[in-house]
Amino acid sequence: MAAPAQQTTSTEARLATLTLPKGGWSDAARTDALARVQSMGLPGRRDEYWKYTRPDTLVQADVVPAAVFHTDETPVFADMDSLKIVFVDGVFDADASDDFALEGLTIERLAEAHADIHWARDLYGTLEANGQKPVERPLAALNTAFASDGVLIHVTRQVDKPIALVYLHKSENSDAILHHVVKVDAGASVTVLENGPAAARFNKVMEVDVADGAAFHHVRAQGRDHERRAATHIFARLGSESTFKSFTLTANGVMTRNECIIELNGDDANATVAGACVGDGDFHHDDTVFITHDAVNCESRQVFKKVLRNGATGVFQGKILVKEGAQKTDGYQISQSLLLDGDSQFLAKPELEIYADDVACSHGSTSGAIDETALFYLRSRGVPQAEATDLLTLSFLAEAVEEIENEALREEINGRLASWLERRRS
Repeated sequence: MAAPAQQTTSTEARLATLTLPKGGWSDAARTDALARVQSMGLPGRRDEYWKYTRPDTLVQADVVPAAVFHTDETPVFADMDSLKIVFVDGVFDADASDDFALEGLTIERLAEAHADIHWARDLYGTLEANGQKPVERPLAALNTAFASDGVLIHVTRQVDKPIALVYLHKSENSDAILHHVVKVDAGASVTVLENGPAAARFNKVMEVDVADGAAFHHVRAQGRDHERRAATHIFARLGSESTFKSFTLTANGVMTRNECIIELNGDDANATVAGACVGDGDFHHDDTVFITHDAVNCESRQVFKKVLRNGATGVFQGKILVKEGAQKTDGYQISQSLLLDGDSQFLAKPELEIYADDVACSHGSTSGAIDETALFYLRSRGVPQAEATDLLTLSFLAEAVEEIENEALREEINGRLASWLERRRS
């Protein structure tokens, strides 16, 4: 990525506001990441990979203040039995968090893991660096260099109790950078939940290494604070016969960019990335996904649904890369939007790049309004128009929500979507 003079200047201005953490096993990765940021430059409006999303407020030196959203509504996942780890504006809250002890895994904070020899040393920044090719992702490298905290989760067996990462937002000017590393050993499994707005501006990276026969399940609900801005990255590496499933619900947020970069390196691996978003008004939501098939008989699914109204904007950039020798690949990609008025827009760029000849890959992208025939059918049976519209909207989102394997989590997400639509009716 050639950096124009203005872009370089903005990069230097942003770097000048940050302090590189030092001392410990992550030093080499941080120094390498900083060098990559300085070489790449932070993204600008002319970068091809950001053509649909203006990165200005995500990279500028000063944080755009974001009002704190107050509600009496119970937080998502709050009623589920889970191990809670709480961050407030990017700062760990020990009093609000549970004890980290849980059979089958170890959890440490990045800020406190200072030993020279640590299992995360081989992973921190490694998957992120691998994910910089063929597309550069400077905000992820910035995160690796400057992340102030995060959690390091090592899973050694099947763990039934979910790990819930809770992100609270209390300061209008907060600027949070968190970096999580998850290692799932062979045959082990874990579910990680994420919930909350996190900060006025949030930069988060999660690196996930899923070994042979292991499973990683991830369900995320991005908070309702409308003025928040977020850039998140998930980098995942899958071994043989492993499973990776991630789902994201986004409601509100003036600027959100979620990237997911997955490498299927072991035969018979399975990866699913799905998302449902509902946006109203000054809302810009970007899902960018890159899945690389580099093994035999692997399956990947990308399922994204967006409901937009009152001038909201949705973006989807999804790519499936099938490398030479990755025969029997099954790659599926669908991105669809439901536009509830004429002012909203959906911008999509689905891609396939295939270098193997025995594959089944497909992609599709559509955008449209409510089905008038279905709406008339419901209205003719006495369903009020607003309620009928909501029912059709939930039906539209259902394909993405169905990708969540756990039934209780599916019901939770469906309930939150129904509540969001009902509030828009009142």
